[in-house]
Amino acid sequence: MTVSPRSDAFREPSRALLVRYGTEAPAGAVLLLHGGRADGLDAPPLLNLPALRMRPFAEAVRKAARGRAVLVAEARYRYRGWNGERADAARDAEAALAGLRARFEAVPVVLVGHSMGGRAALAVAGDPAVRGVVALAPWCPPDEPVAHLAGRRLHLLHDETDRVTAARDSWAFVHRAREAGADATGIPMPIGSHTMLRGARLWHRRATELALETLERPPA
Repeated sequence: MTVSPRSDAFREPSRALLVRYGTEAPAGAVLLLHGGRADGLDAPPLLNLPALRMRPFAEAVRKAARGRAVLVAEARYRYRGWNGERADAARDAEAALAGLRARFEAVPVVLVGHSMGGRAALAVAGDPAVRGVVALAPWCPPDEPVAHLAGRRLHLLHDETDRVTAARDSWAFVHRAREAGADATGIPMPIGSHTMLRGARLWHRRATELALETLERPPA
């Protein structure tokens, strides 16, 4: 995705990035992107439940990567919503990637995003640093671009009982991404719906395994 310039489009990259766990010289990074709303120009609240939902994923990656130089970070959003053509979450994901580059230079990255964060992750996965995406119950509109995903590894996890975002849209996205040259896989989850609260450990474990596997494999 290429975000068109706009007067309020850019921010200090360091403000878009929150490092949770890491090292001074990482060999790779996992960047987490939480969910949000279709529309919302207010700032995320201090008690930001979508962001809190991603903390166990950060902890799971930290534990699984023990002994390896893997940094775990979160993207910080300015607004709660995607907001149509503004694509604010994607802009902030780009700023977070720029923040990683500024601090750690050319470190390979895997994006792990939930819902709106999954859409943002897929939108910016054409960035040269990105090895792949693990998208959790992602929001995948039918007309979403896929050409920039060639050569990326994509894993879309979805419970087909999800009534907030549609698993069928994820499977359709996987099909279109494959046609565009991505190494894309759709993974049905047996439980969890949209919030991933039921069966949470399965979501944490599967996402962590896929993220670290993608990070350690050579580029497609």
